[in-house]
Amino acid sequence: MPKDPKKNEEEENQEWLESFDEVLEHEGPERARQILAEVEQHASEKGILLSALNTSYTNTISLQAQPVYPGDLELEKRIRSIIRWNAMAMVVRANKKEDGIGGHISSFASAATLYEVAFQHFFRGRGESGFGGDQIYFQGHASPGIYARAFLEGRLSQKQLENFRRELKAGGGLSSYPHPQLMPEFWEFPTVSMGLGPIAAIYQARFNRYLEARGLIPASSRRVWAFLGDGETDEPESCGAISLASREGLDNLIFVINCNLQRLDGPVRGNGKIIQELETLFRGAGWNVIKVIWGSDWDPLLEQDHDGLLKKRMMEVSDGQYQTYAACNDGKYIREHFFGAYPELLKRVEHLSDEDLARLRRGGHDSEKMYAAYKAAVEHKGSPTVILAKTIKGYGLGEAGEGKNVTHQQKKLNEEELSEFRTRFGIPISDEDLAFTPFYKPIESSSLIQYLQERRAKLGGYVPSRKTLLLPPLQLQENLFDEFSAGTTGRAVSTTMVFVRILSKLLRDPKLGRNVVPIVPDEARTFGMESLFAQLGIYTSLGQRYEPVDKKNIFFYREAVDGQILEEGINEAGAMASFCAAATAYSSHGVQCIPFYIFYSMFGFQRTGDQIWQASDMRARGFLLGATSGRTTLAGEGLQHQDGQSHLLAYPVPNLKAYDPAFAYELAVIIQNGMERMYEKQENVFYYITLHNENYAMPVMPEGVKEGILKGMYPIVPSPQSSPPRGEEVGINSLSPSPLAGEGRGEGPLIANLFGSGAILGEVLRASKILEEKFKIATKIWSITSYKELYCDAKECERFNLEHPEQEKKLPYLRQCLQNEKGIFVAASDYVRALPDSISAWFPKKLYALGTDGWGLSESRASLRRHFRVDAEWICYTALYALWEEGSFSLEDLKKAKEELLG
Repeated sequence: MPKDPKKNEEEENQEWLESFDEVLEHEGPERARQILAEVEQHASEKGILLSALNTSYTNTISLQAQPVYPGDLELEKRIRSIIRWNAMAMVVRANKKEDGIGGHISSFASAATLYEVAFQHFFRGRGESGFGGDQIYFQGHASPGIYARAFLEGRLSQKQLENFRRELKAGGGLSSYPHPQLMPEFWEFPTVSMGLGPIAAIYQARFNRYLEARGLIPASSRRVWAFLGDGETDEPESCGAISLASREGLDNLIFVINCNLQRLDGPVRGNGKIIQELETLFRGAGWNVIKVIWGSDWDPLLEQDHDGLLKKRMMEVSDGQYQTYAACNDGKYIREHFFGAYPELLKRVEHLSDEDLARLRRGGHDSEKMYAAYKAAVEHKGSPTVILAKTIKGYGLGEAGEGKNVTHQQKKLNEEELSEFRTRFGIPISDEDLAFTPFYKPIESSSLIQYLQERRAKLGGYVPSRKTLLLPPLQLQENLFDEFSAGTTGRAVSTTMVFVRILSKLLRDPKLGRNVVPIVPDEARTFGMESLFAQLGIYTSLGQRYEPVDKKNIFFYREAVDGQILEEGINEAGAMASFCAAATAYSSHGVQCIPFYIFYSMFGFQRTGDQIWQASDMRARGFLLGATSGRTTLAGEGLQHQDGQSHLLAYPVPNLKAYDPAFAYELAVIIQNGMERMYEKQENVFYYITLHNENYAMPVMPEGVKEGILKGMYPIVPSPQSSPPRGEEVGINSLSPSPLAGEGRGEGPLIANLFGSGAILGEVLRASKILEEKFKIATKIWSITSYKELYCDAKECERFNLEHPEQEKKLPYLRQCLQNEKGIFVAASDYVRALPDSISAWFPKKLYALGTDGWGLSESRASLRRHFRVDAEWICYTALYALWEEGSFSLEDLKKAKEELLG
């Protein structure tokens, strides 16, 4: 359409828009989209790139499309005001009682309307079954508001509110943030570690669909909600998996981002616009984006904005300046600096007073706007939805910190500030009582409480709520693991191969096989699990719409709608989120899922340790398998892959059982024990088990060792079958027995107690043979399956003895095993020395610990073990050194042995 110089730009723009409206009206939205796509393509060919990912800085839902609000706005406003007051009072009172106890007033102050509209009209409770309803990831810092609502509902007592963040006080208290471990009947999901809530919500929504597709739960309209702050989206986990949500068509997922434009130290995007940035990000990832920026007070101004000048000004102003408008709350300043940028705009607000301008609300504080957004979100099909709601941090705090950089740290208010807050929200508290910051709750028969209770009853009950019932136990078939007690009759295998065999047997179990959830992050072929692809299928909501390149192979890559494997790609964070969803299905869905998540051990605690802690908080039940574990077992890979610390990093997680088995029977005993504890007795524990890729023959299980395996250690008898290559193959034939070998300087024969675990136990067995054959030194070998079990048992005994001096002392299991042992003690591990050192206090005498401190290297397995001083020769030399230190071996013979052993 050629431009008519007589027409101004406004008229020309109007003609284009009218043409588009005509197409939309007469030919429909599909044709309108087609034309726009062709225009964009044509423009790009002419070198003009258009971005269709951003819309104007206004509400997505127009006033004309806004539905009628179904609730009592006035009653809901009063309920919301009371909840605001009690949430604020809870934090202020706590910090008056105990200075520095902390708490957050401002986050909930900004989000109160976001939550209350959802509570009153959208959040569905669990219902009579206890396992229905929506799953809600509440923003952690908003917890005071959730507690304040539960107080009005009668679920929490005033004493509990008084003891906010003081959980050890009489009458019970409340945890700082959402913690299922601390409040197991209340909170479902821990979210305050920024970024973990959003990614967990995505994989929870996907896992719900997985359970439905596999027939483990009935299909439902259950939704997953995730509430987060705009500053939180800077965490990589917050937005790192959003493409999965759209790829899987998760229209059961709704993100609500509280865009108060402010983080702890200042504005989120002072020089930009976080809402526009997030719109581009989510829309580009295929999400349905709904923006709620302006409240109803702005509607008349926007309706009269025929030339688009107001929209232009809204877009021009940066977030940092919007924060300034909120903080000053001065209509005169807003008139001058916002509307005064253009004389035409200034004229349009002449009829509004300065007070009117100061009261122009953001969309996130408008119930009708938020209801419209939520309704559109729950009705949307085909993709997930994100609602970007603009609010003011610390809304209602006035001079105490509304919209200011100090708002996040606000814990106390003076009487003047309390009075302003009370008056603004109409709380019926007298001036005399104000200084005590009392809680306020209307009587049960009041219209407010009745309305609140009726709404929750209609929606299926209270939220949040977590219900755990004793479910029908999942029992293993008798003798299922018997084959692993028989050894491998000389055939060399790795513990990783043994695990895959165990997993395969569990998957074929007719009673519990369908409950097993294998999870792997793009390393299944590395771990020898590719046979499961064709057998079980890899879950995807789309099925397999292509012919896989390896279709002719037995173990071809098969994707399926009802696939059982969760293959998460190169994405340990996503795999861990799936583990959390599966490991808590017993409380979320009333289904006992058995997740086995296998990964490179280096990329567990080191990469996703925060999520492992989250799983602990959620009372997870399942198995984490750290494959290729140890610093020397993964030859050639080098520093980034060689794990020498994961078992030490497992120590702080209280309900995590950590094991490092060396033999097939050890691994089988540990997994069987985990199945019994988690799925028969239904204990809230989960397991970390390390696996190795070194092949050796697996020995027969000795009699009576099961208890020792589970408690952390037991003595073993070496056998040729269990030993890796011996001394003849590594050049130690020249060693000659020491003249002192077999003598203890009048104290009897020399004895060396050797301790090994996991990948290094084979070196300990080889060291034993060298000491006995070349030095005539008797050895006793101990397999340490769990340093953590030994450590925790010893610390628990110490604590009991400290608290009960009048009772007979408890003896740690480690001390029970070793109290009558003679000789020296040497422990070798493929982990840092701090691991064996952690239990040294309970040895009869000094423990000589060997470990793999330092950086990993790209080398052969043998060279790595020599470098880190954990091979058989170094174990032998350390034993001889220990004997020399106690006077049972001469210095001359020690030097000779060192030369012959180590060169």
